[in-house]
Amino acid sequence: MSDPSPAGVDSVTLEVIRNGCEAVAEEMNATLVRTGYSPNIKERRDCSTALFDADGEMIAQAETMPVHLGAMPYSVAAAVDAFPPESLSPGDSVLLNDPFRGGAHLPDLTLVTPIHDDAGEEVIAFAANRAHHADIGGSTAGSVAADSTEIYQEGLRIPPVKFERGTGEVAADGTPEGEVREDVLSMILANVRTPEERRGDLRAQVAANATGRRRFRDLAAEHGADLAPALEEIKDYSERRMRAEIADLPDGTYEFADALDDDGRGNEDLAVEVALTVDGDEVTVDFTGTADQTEGPINAVLAVTASATYYAVRCVTDPDIPPNHGCYRPIEVVAPDGTIVNPRPPAAVVGGNLETSQRVTDVVLGALAGAAPEAVAAAGQGTMNNVTLGGTDSRGDEPTPYAFYETQGGGFGGRAGGDGMDGVHVHMSNTLNTPAEVLETAYPLRIERYELRPDSGGAGEHRGGLGLRRDIRVRGHTARFSLLAERHESHPYGLNGGGEGANGAAYLVDGSGDELEKLPAKHTRDLPAGTVVSVRTPGGGGHGDPADRPDEAIERDLRLGKLTPETAHEEYGYGTGVDAVDDDDATDGDDAIDAADD
Repeated sequence: MSDPSPAGVDSVTLEVIRNGCEAVAEEMNATLVRTGYSPNIKERRDCSTALFDADGEMIAQAETMPVHLGAMPYSVAAAVDAFPPESLSPGDSVLLNDPFRGGAHLPDLTLVTPIHDDAGEEVIAFAANRAHHADIGGSTAGSVAADSTEIYQEGLRIPPVKFERGTGEVAADGTPEGEVREDVLSMILANVRTPEERRGDLRAQVAANATGRRRFRDLAAEHGADLAPALEEIKDYSERRMRAEIADLPDGTYEFADALDDDGRGNEDLAVEVALTVDGDEVTVDFTGTADQTEGPINAVLAVTASATYYAVRCVTDPDIPPNHGCYRPIEVVAPDGTIVNPRPPAAVVGGNLETSQRVTDVVLGALAGAAPEAVAAAGQGTMNNVTLGGTDSRGDEPTPYAFYETQGGGFGGRAGGDGMDGVHVHMSNTLNTPAEVLETAYPLRIERYELRPDSGGAGEHRGGLGLRRDIRVRGHTARFSLLAERHESHPYGLNGGGEGANGAAYLVDGSGDELEKLPAKHTRDLPAGTVVSVRTPGGGGHGDPADRPDEAIERDLRLGKLTPETAHEEYGYGTGVDAVDDDDATDGDDAIDAADD
């Protein structure tokens, strides 16, 4: 028998239980993705799952959306506060999305399900998942309006409410059964543009938590009295390891500042400032000096700011530390009330979850670069490039409303030892790009052009990743379009002498792709049939002196069309050997396009 842990559980049993909890969370996520109804969940995987103990502290998570996972504990705490465990029956579940009561932004619906013991008398854990619904009402199809000024315009706001009610019946596998409250479901479906899609995605969320409840009860049956103390020790173990990692960083205060371009309402250069203090085995992240909350929809509630901060600290510590509540205990977040990183209601917040979370990540990582320079990558694209389109789809027997939402990948920052990845979702967003075939099948839209942007990665010994160009045509109807993006004015920063990544842009283009009109980064308008909107996403910053980049790496980029000869000369001083690169190869990026689909 191996040595017992401080909790009195032997280390082998601890590891079996820990891995069992993580397997439960991953199976929950697989259920949610496989049973999801909308492309946003089943294709883009804009969802997350986790397990929490009886006290509402996270014990395991699936490796999915960082912006969800650090924030979901706030939702579970809000659910437990509204419905204490003793008030919950087997088969119950609680639904919420209110950003000011544990949520993030309104499209993210969180479902929290208690897991009871065999007698049905005591809550032993909670299963929770969060899914981004492609529409939750509000002023604009897709519920990501770039022009909102208060939360009431952003969609249906749901405080913690009992969504499932236990029936008192038990399924064949011994798990309690619940039934969805039709009054609550009807209220939700009456306020959205795509009710059947919402019904399907909510059913997937119910199924995911049912999977978690069933599998965790199996763990409880197998390990009995060892389970509860093991869960405590798993969190304590992660805390000890996180404290050891922080203790290895040099003590001191590290400052960094960046800014959001604007809020879409004429307020520009909105500062996000941080002073990060390492003191022994603890770290304090203070956002004093950050801009006051603003009229536009880029305010990030505290749960989102904390989530981005936890993620950034995790990035510079050992990735093998089990991710749970214990990781967060040594990290204190100071976010002044009434700022864009902790706004007061009724602030518009839909873009805070999407855009401000990315800038919080940028500044916390920028500060950490002072303490651990080799562990931090240059800035990634720093935006999620939110695109929504909505209208009426007339392709079927009957015209039906639709709401399309996606975020778009861009460049990851260069890092010590390697170039940044091209055309991927960065930091807070860990979703996938919507496949063109799926988009064109599900919606009256067409992808006219989809490619990497040459020269968009910041120069450096290790080049920043490339951004994307994605042109979308509206087919056969007038669509309501909204763009909510960042880094159209500012650039992703480089590190250790690396250059900045290219900023983003958006245009209306003609049939041959030529630019007709440049669009603001935060913009809402109607697009007539045949209109093509072209979104260009930022590249990542470079890492290290460009003079140190090997010639063979430059030549590879030229062959793949990631770099043009002009930029190779201007940024890297590369002259010899350019003539040896075939002109066709230098402009043919086809070999690199597949990277944008990964």
